[in-house]
Amino acid sequence: MSGKEKRGSRPPWVGLAAAVWVELAAGSAYTFALYSHSLKSVLGLTQQQLTILGVANDIGENVGILPGVVCNRLPPWIILLIAGACGFFGFGALWLTLSQTVQALPYWLLFIALCFGTNSSAWMGTGVLVINMRNFPLSRGTVAGIMKGYIGLSASVFTLVYTGALQTSSTKILLFLTLSIPIICILMMYFVRPCIPSLVDDTIERKHFLAVQISSIVLGVYLLVSTIVIEVFQLSTVISYVSVGFMVLIILTPVLIPLKMTLYPVHQKIPSHQNLSALSQNQSDHLTDPLIDNDDRRSPDETPLLGDFMETDEGSDVDMLYAEGAGAVKKKRPRRGEDFSFLQAVVKADFWLLFMSYFLAVGSGVTVLNNLAQIGISSGINDTTVLLSLFSFSNFFGRLVGGIVSEQFVRKSMLPRPFWMLLTQVLMVGIYLLFAFAPSFVLYFSTGVLGICYGVQFSVMVPTASELFGLKHFGIIYNFMLLGNPLGAILFSTLLAGYVYDTEAAKQGGNGSSNLSCMGPNCFRLTFEVLAAVSVLASILSTILTMRVKPVYQALYATGSFRIPRH
Repeated sequence: MSGKEKRGSRPPWVGLAAAVWVELAAGSAYTFALYSHSLKSVLGLTQQQLTILGVANDIGENVGILPGVVCNRLPPWIILLIAGACGFFGFGALWLTLSQTVQALPYWLLFIALCFGTNSSAWMGTGVLVINMRNFPLSRGTVAGIMKGYIGLSASVFTLVYTGALQTSSTKILLFLTLSIPIICILMMYFVRPCIPSLVDDTIERKHFLAVQISSIVLGVYLLVSTIVIEVFQLSTVISYVSVGFMVLIILTPVLIPLKMTLYPVHQKIPSHQNLSALSQNQSDHLTDPLIDNDDRRSPDETPLLGDFMETDEGSDVDMLYAEGAGAVKKKRPRRGEDFSFLQAVVKADFWLLFMSYFLAVGSGVTVLNNLAQIGISSGINDTTVLLSLFSFSNFFGRLVGGIVSEQFVRKSMLPRPFWMLLTQVLMVGIYLLFAFAPSFVLYFSTGVLGICYGVQFSVMVPTASELFGLKHFGIIYNFMLLGNPLGAILFSTLLAGYVYDTEAAKQGGNGSSNLSCMGPNCFRLTFEVLAAVSVLASILSTILTMRVKPVYQALYATGSFRIPRH
């Protein structure tokens, strides 16, 4: 963060507990299905126009290059303030239009408003993820799993609020988004800030992480069961409000950790700069040749700086550039595991292997997610709410477990994290073939397993990017990786799945109708066959990446804990 940003003395668990609320609010893009049908009917949109608005929804959620760039220059409270403004004005414009409070906005302005509103997710997600990764530099996989897990749960949270408290009103859910996003950002921006980083990998910290993970699992199970019960049994309004209130209590449970630490403090020694230097020197033997370019040898007296996890010194960077230009200083390229700038990272083969593998996997997964309702209906399932809830829960579970499992294996056996992307991508090949050829009753099983595989991609990509290219410019590198989501939605969902569906619907006699419908396995069979081939390609790229970065992980985790790289 900015060198002028005041570092707090509070434990980093305060920011983690606050980040839970921010991440749950950051799932606003998942609510598009809750009000899109009303937009179509009130504004008289065609299905094609509504599909294009769905692309705007994905673009706003995932295009976070700007927040990635400025997160090293602005304090996190400003990042959250911008997020709140995006949500207020973007969703506010949609609410004014849908409620017919104002005259209907032009279609192009609706597109911009939706991009603007869902872009609040990119600002919130970047702000809390970057801060918490830096506050817990030794537990990156666990933190990424928790953060991405909660944002995966946000779809179920909004669905329960929509069906329980708002009585399935599209106008009310847009008003709820308009007000709740800025309120949460304002309330939490004081707590989400750089803290003294947790550099002690001890039993107490692992217990605290376990408590947060258990809390998130309880929340996920509760949301899944509550949504199904409310949908099936049509519970009374009072019971629906009670269910939402109990959900809020579960979300509050991570606050108990910093509260416990305040009431019952445990004094632990924070490693000093000298201790970190000694640690780096003692572990220098683990820096083997595969980590080092031939023209990038470092002297053994280079030591790590604690500030690298917390801030960037823009003045020093500018001075260094002038010195390099004058020839006074020879520019040294970082090694994998150290801090890369975005331009330094983007020319590396590992960067593009990670991006392409992630893009192909999440691009195929988001295609199923965006078309899951139509997939269910074409298979004879009229009520697809359970399918959507199942995918949401399994997506959360995959994100959470992906972070936990990859963290355990990388510490115990130095197994590279991309291996888990490879494993789930191979599994996705079989799942897509099940979608294409298995009977319709297998759809629930296929949806659940695909949701887990889809979630693992997120929780593994995040720490992998930070371990290979450092935390100093993690914000922009992470957000560039997220571009795989909207690119996949455009390429595989709109151009592939949409075309195949409309073509088959025309064959079934719907040609010439403004509302094409398709029934039977042929509606998506070709799409699933292509997605299976895409997953094969993704698994090949992940295999290459896993083999390439294996020496990196052997060096970073040779002692069983993340080694702070030398700078």
